[in-house]
Amino acid sequence: MRDFKGQKLGILGGMGPQATQVLYQWILDRTDAKKDQEHIPTVILSDTIMPDRTSAILSGNTKEVFEKMLDDCKTLESVGCSCIAIPCNTSHYFADDIQKEINIPIIHMPRETVKRIKENKSHKKVAILATDGTLATGIYKKELEKAGLIPYEPTDEIQKTVMSLIYDEIKKGEKGNRQTFSVIDKAIHEAGCDCAILGCTELSVYREYHNLPAYYIDAMEVLAESAIKFFGLTPIEV
Repeated sequence: MRDFKGQKLGILGGMGPQATQVLYQWILDRTDAKKDQEHIPTVILSDTIMPDRTSAILSGNTKEVFEKMLDDCKTLESVGCSCIAIPCNTSHYFADDIQKEINIPIIHMPRETVKRIKENKSHKKVAILATDGTLATGIYKKELEKAGLIPYEPTDEIQKTVMSLIYDEIKKGEKGNRQTFSVIDKAIHEAGCDCAILGCTELSVYREYHNLPAYYIDAMEVLAESAIKFFGLTPIEV
């Protein structure tokens, strides 16, 4: 039997809840397990009443979100979790400050994603598909620049389309319109991007419903695989 030595994965979810469900399913799918006991023990805290992160960041009223996320992370720590995965890109604006207040590591989804992109030497110019809040924080832009890559953010018009796909479709429980996504896809290819980051977990949900090529690097898939690796396991391909 696989021995996790009392270790547990903590997932701070609910941002949104569907993305949380998809992350956990991806972890299960990518874990080489033949029985229940070989899967990673996991505690999921789906805090669906967390205020919207994009609205908080853009308005500057971030205190409530920070304090709520910190309280949730401390809860996961208190029940014996060994690390924390947060399936919400925008919330990583708070990750480094929260990390200073807890004693277990937060798996930093944007950082791990950029590391993955850097491994492919053919990637130079990278499109960032994310919420207005994530773009405003510069999380991905800074990490890409540190890695020697060229970040590309969509034009205002295309960014409105990205936000519409996220908020008007996926967050409302829809699967997402292919025609909406095709407008985004055409624009970033025409901008000369070598690849694109799906930097919003709702876009990861879109990918779950629609086949997307390897051109799109899914940050939440990187998070799932990083969580598995934390426990000394090798993710399997799906």
